[in-house]
Amino acid sequence: MLKKPDEPRVITVANQKGGVGKTTTSVNMAASLARQGMRVLVIDLDPQGNASTALGAEHTSGTVSSYEVLIGHAEPADAMQVNPDNPDLYCIPATIDLAGAEIELVSMVRREYRLHDAIRRGFLQEHGFDYVFVDCPPSLGLLTINAMNAVDEVLIPIQCEYYALEGVGQLLGNIGMIREHLNHNLHISGVLLTMYDARTKLASEVASEVRSQFGEVVLKNVIPRSVKVSEAPGYGQTVIEYDPSSRGALAYFDAARELAERGDYQPHPTTGPIGVSPEVYADLDGAERNEE
Repeated sequence: MLKKPDEPRVITVANQKGGVGKTTTSVNMAASLARQGMRVLVIDLDPQGNASTALGAEHTSGTVSSYEVLIGHAEPADAMQVNPDNPDLYCIPATIDLAGAEIELVSMVRREYRLHDAIRRGFLQEHGFDYVFVDCPPSLGLLTINAMNAVDEVLIPIQCEYYALEGVGQLLGNIGMIREHLNHNLHISGVLLTMYDARTKLASEVASEVRSQFGEVVLKNVIPRSVKVSEAPGYGQTVIEYDPSSRGALAYFDAARELAERGDYQPHPTTGPIGVSPEVYADLDGAERNEE
């Protein structure tokens, strides 16, 4: 069993490039941690509701959802549903009603902090959550800004394919901007390589390029290409439930364990929003002192 964190770790899985396995990563990391003794909540902020589908949550129009939580018509506890396969895994689903939320939020008080205010004022502690994953849409609208203001950590999935780093510079810029103006705690605590095909030269080239750009914040465990991972949501399940012995399920299980065991990688003042390992942090501190 994993050691529970001292405080709930609240994470958004973000990448502005579509189709990189963002939702897949959110739900499978969450399910993996829940299988390893953690109490986990997934908040679906994407109107498409793919995370809700994968977690077997009811999300037809009219279901109490993240939309009602954001506009203040419901408490998070009212919207929360327990996963049918795992009593430690919960989901606040997204319905199509969320598509109109961007417009409704514009005129609201603390419009960028609606999710923060709903979950960060005692709700997480009251319900004993160890981890929260917020799945947001690929665009940088008010829904994504709400996600980024409610969390401390960003986990970036990067696909091991052509143009893998396309858009990552823009994402870093956006995270830096939100960190500077809205949420000073926001930082990148993990980068996860997905859709890794060990047989291709391209995959290893992309992996080394990502590692050279992001350093030790990149998880050592990578997620291989896997048919089972793609199939699972069609059955309203994560791959952890659908085929626990498949390569994809085992890879997510190991990646989740790694993220939990190494803890939250905080950024150094010299690394912008990118987290570093405690050893690197100490080295950078030493280098700064020597310069003085």
